[in-house]
Amino acid sequence: MKLLHASFYTALFAAILLLASCSKDPVEPVYDQGQLAQLSVEFDNIVGGQKLVLNTGSYTNALNQQYNIQLLQYFISNIRLKKADGTVYAVNQDSSYFLIRQDAPETKYARVKVPEGNYTSLTFTLGVDSLRSTMDIGKRTGVLDPGADNHDGMYWGWNSGYIFFKMEGIAPQAPEDPTGQHKFRYHIGGFGGYSAPTINNIKVITIDLTARGIAQVRKDRSANIHLMVDISKVLSGTTNVSFASNPQVMFSEYSVNIANNYAKMFVHDHTEN
Repeated sequence: MKLLHASFYTALFAAILLLASCSKDPVEPVYDQGQLAQLSVEFDNIVGGQKLVLNTGSYTNALNQQYNIQLLQYFISNIRLKKADGTVYAVNQDSSYFLIRQDAPETKYARVKVPEGNYTSLTFTLGVDSLRSTMDIGKRTGVLDPGADNHDGMYWGWNSGYIFFKMEGIAPQAPEDPTGQHKFRYHIGGFGGYSAPTINNIKVITIDLTARGIAQVRKDRSANIHLMVDISKVLSGTTNVSFASNPQVMFSEYSVNIANNYAKMFVHDHTEN
């Protein structure tokens, strides 16, 4: 009887392990970084059906309020790709942080190295993960260096956290600020808190590539996944944002509404192989 009980529990434990292993995507083995191939992800910012032009472009939100955009930049990080067989490759994290800046066209490409293969989906984070946000400052280099010249204030020193998404511009409906301008400022961040729970606006985005072209990554050529990023979605969706009521949104509960909106702004346009 004891032997039967032992066999039953052994089989049950094995079944649980099998189910657990089946519930997770298989992970690619460790690769020699020198044997990887080039892949880029292009973030092409638009507003509705219009090209985004800083300062001179004129746009209308869902509440029929006019606005232009003077500054736009956001962090992309933790890029992962999945093959048709479910195998997932995570880009080396130290090489997986990018600051997309509308005023610097060369930054719209996130260039990474991955194993050769055919990739059917792309996953990335809009923002900076909590682990990296709390690392020693010496381990936060490149675009994550708060003192870098190209950083443009994407870090809250007072809150020890990164601004994930920053958009500023002029809207007539926004109240006049101390400079005499009708300016809106949306600085969205919050990684969940260091020593106590706070706002968490980290967004993980997954893009299916099968409908408009999988990424066929080979060493003899560079594939490019072209995403259209519709900035108008920042102001509409689950919440329609009013410049009159919310012209300045930073580290506040309302920022969650904007983060929920901008999580929907990425669309796969095509892939160049």
